[in-house]
Amino acid sequence: MDCLMGSTGTLDLTVPEPPADLSVGVHLLPCTIKHDGPCAVSHYFKPRATGMEADGLAVQEAYFRGRKLQGAAVPLPRGYSGFVIGKKTSGETSGSEISEGDLNYWEMKAKFGSVTYWNHDCLPSQDDAFLRSFHWIAVAEALHRPVTAEDLATSSVQEKTQISES
Repeated sequence: MDCLMGSTGTLDLTVPEPPADLSVGVHLLPCTIKHDGPCAVSHYFKPRATGMEADGLAVQEAYFRGRKLQGAAVPLPRGYSGFVIGKKTSGETSGSEISEGDLNYWEMKAKFGSVTYWNHDCLPSQDDAFLRSFHWIAVAEALHRPVTAEDLATSSVQEKTQISES
């Protein structure tokens, strides 16, 4: 791996021309694929709607290397976007874009707003780890929200009420 710990870089999030079409979807598979490069994925991987609903999720079905997968497309939380990024090589950039000390220059290749996640042996569920990870966004927002005087007053009143009830 050519990344160094503590190295810095630049990330360019301007929309590429022409923008990549991810309408066919971004998929999170329950496996590792030891290939990095172009592939005719849509020729082999053909998800289809089943017409079923499980735990409020529209179930899709696909097969990967003979194994049945069941999944669901879920939108990213409001205010969030997904990005496909790639490292720009020196042949793709002009000298003015990269400073001498900036060897890691990344650019947005595509942007997406939903992900289809897949399970091997079970229907998609609100209890799946992928969906549960979105709950941490609300927790992080609550932890990092500034505390107002009203919040302190409300907390103080609740504390006094609990002490007097004891």
